[in-house]
Amino acid sequence: MTRSAWNKFVKARDHYRRETEELDRALPKLKKLQQKLADTRANGKTGYKVETPVVYNCAIDDVTMKDDIRLILVADNPGRREQATENRRYLVGPSGKIAERFFRNNPELGIDFRKNVLVLNKTPIHTPRTIELRELCNMENKTGGCKITEALEESQRAMASILLEFHLALSSTVHEVPVWIIGYSEMKRGGIFEIYTETINNLYTHAGKQKYNQLFLFRHFSMNQFTIDLNQQAKPGEKMTESLRRIGTVYRQRILGL
Repeated sequence: MTRSAWNKFVKARDHYRRETEELDRALPKLKKLQQKLADTRANGKTGYKVETPVVYNCAIDDVTMKDDIRLILVADNPGRREQATENRRYLVGPSGKIAERFFRNNPELGIDFRKNVLVLNKTPIHTPRTIELRELCNMENKTGGCKITEALEESQRAMASILLEFHLALSSTVHEVPVWIIGYSEMKRGGIFEIYTETINNLYTHAGKQKYNQLFLFRHFSMNQFTIDLNQQAKPGEKMTESLRRIGTVYRQRILGL
């Protein structure tokens, strides 16, 4: 990165860290409710230990000015392995392994998943499964006093803003850095990440067409959905880069409208 790009990157990283710390402090009852969710999934037994209610991706602290970030990838929210104290990094579970394998099997993309990809989430709030963010909000409504619904919405606005900050910082390097938003089903109207969609639309409309055209939407890596969908939609003789751009653009237009 250039010195200018690095300074912008550090500013975005500091903003991101601040947002997660403030969100964590604002939700003192969150961990208890998350533990209840984990225990519920364990069928009457004690579930895994919830250690990090709001997860900052510590992998970003390992990035240096000499590193070559070629892609920003946005997943949903931190799961069981991501919130563990030993990790506190995004996409380190089964989905992350599938992502690693995809890039390893497609060397023409020139991307090492653990070296060249910056991973963000639509919210840093942990749940065992993304769909259980709804249940977390319902638990709040039953117990009262824990403003998770409002915090979840605000975290999506913050993470969308932070995405653009990183995107602008990295795009001032020698090459354009695209953004892959993975998992779009809950980004539709009425979905868990509807606020994220609205905010992305707003921010990127003002950022300009060039930046908007670098947004691509895809299916989840989980359960190999990403690869299966890509293989089903690939055209004979089409290069992988062309398939990804075409498919990612179609989904962007479908969900974001542009």
